[in-house]
Amino acid sequence: MADTYPSEQLPIERHPWEPWIPDDAKVLIMGTFPPGEHRRAMEFYYPNRTNDFWRVMGIIFRDDAEAFYDRASRSYRLDDIKEMLTLHGIALSDTGAAVRRLKGNASDKYLEIVEPAPIAELLARMPECAAIATTGEKAAMTLAEATSTEAPAMGKHIQYSPAGHQDVEIWRLPSTSRAYPLAPERKADYYREFFKAAGIL
Repeated sequence: MADTYPSEQLPIERHPWEPWIPDDAKVLIMGTFPPGEHRRAMEFYYPNRTNDFWRVMGIIFRDDAEAFYDRASRSYRLDDIKEMLTLHGIALSDTGAAVRRLKGNASDKYLEIVEPAPIAELLARMPECAAIATTGEKAAMTLAEATSTEAPAMGKHIQYSPAGHQDVEIWRLPSTSRAYPLAPERKADYYREFFKAAGIL
């Protein structure tokens, strides 16, 4: 028996949050789509406790992988996270604005992007943004399709010239999902290189 339904019979799920865009945003980091509510430790980007994104950011900006996680409450320190993102001009969004979950889980492999994020609209709100990074293969491929570019190799970047905006570097960084077999410290090396190139570090 098939373990998936024809995609047109599955519900369409819209992104639960607005893009996080601080004033004077310099970079935009884009994943694919959030997990279901039952897997969220907070209502913000990368909310899954098993995802390494905030560990990577803690390693880079606080020299502590657990800096943004509160073990007592088993949740993230969202105020600290937003303060750090604002301080460094880091915007967050996802490449999927609406999706179908083909197997009911958060795996990128089984996400069908029904509506990609409006990249031109996002960049119009960030005139100083000069670099976009995707976190994982699905996000990289979705952004490449949306921008009519080629997805770069891991840790590399390409140049993108959007209409009405300065040129933008598009970087491909490793997924922060635990399913991606790389230690958080090694993932942090890729992200640190991106931030250095963007002038944030």
